[in-house]
Amino acid sequence: MDAIQLFNQTTFECSKLITQRYSTSFTLGIKTLDTKFHLPIYAIYGFVRYADEIVDTFHDKDKKSLLSLFKADTYKAIEDKISLNPVLHAFQLVVNQYNIDKSLIEAFLTSMEMDLDFKTYNDSRYHEYIYGSAEVVGLMCLKVFCEGDQAMYERLKDPACKLGAAFQKVNFLRDIKSDYEERGRVYFPGVDYNEFNLDAKTLIEKDIQNDFDDALEGIKGLPDGAKLGVKVAYLYYLKLFKKIKSLAPEVITHERIRIPNARKISLLLGTYFGSKLGLS
Repeated sequence: MDAIQLFNQTTFECSKLITQRYSTSFTLGIKTLDTKFHLPIYAIYGFVRYADEIVDTFHDKDKKSLLSLFKADTYKAIEDKISLNPVLHAFQLVVNQYNIDKSLIEAFLTSMEMDLDFKTYNDSRYHEYIYGSAEVVGLMCLKVFCEGDQAMYERLKDPACKLGAAFQKVNFLRDIKSDYEERGRVYFPGVDYNEFNLDAKTLIEKDIQNDFDDALEGIKGLPDGAKLGVKVAYLYYLKLFKKIKSLAPEVITHERIRIPNARKISLLLGTYFGSKLGLS
């Protein structure tokens, strides 16, 4: 391994570590992908995770300036094809290798900027945020999975967006308490956190279920090396969604709902062996 290869490999390993530290479920899902997809997907996660940390964590810093600098550094890394920031270097390698559209990156960063300025969302802002914060991340991953097959990418774009939207909306329900109490945010349009009731919850859940249903057909069309990993993520979020659906509105406004790590591992193994035996 020459010096450049070592540098590249090390930056990917940094993004892998970030993924492992921040998301057990995402890490488990990646492990079921074909190994050729592991590092590129880690790189995408590392990038979106660090951008998200800027707006959600560094409360005693100038978040707007930090995000602006991160955005400028991102585009410079992509243009120069190098960065001394390991997260951005790994990300630019993936962007340039798989021809990830700059519009996807711009939409994502715009959604991060929205988190700095918006506390309540109307319909148009809500859909814009869902697209930028979740759907485009799914499209970045889809670019990797399709490996240059543009026809496949175009065919699977809509289901990939639906999957990303379902995941994000489940996150919103799961985190409705912390988003409101810690950040003052209410993402669902027309929802008053202090009067969140069964009718509002049921309407949101119906919308999420439609996204899950539409996404499933797309998963079936993914390449074999990607299908199992995405299916694991789908089933994990579906399990979390069903758990949230079974709870009263006042429960999810008072506690964060989780799937225990042991259950995540069980789900992973069940999906893996079921697939190998032709059972799923």
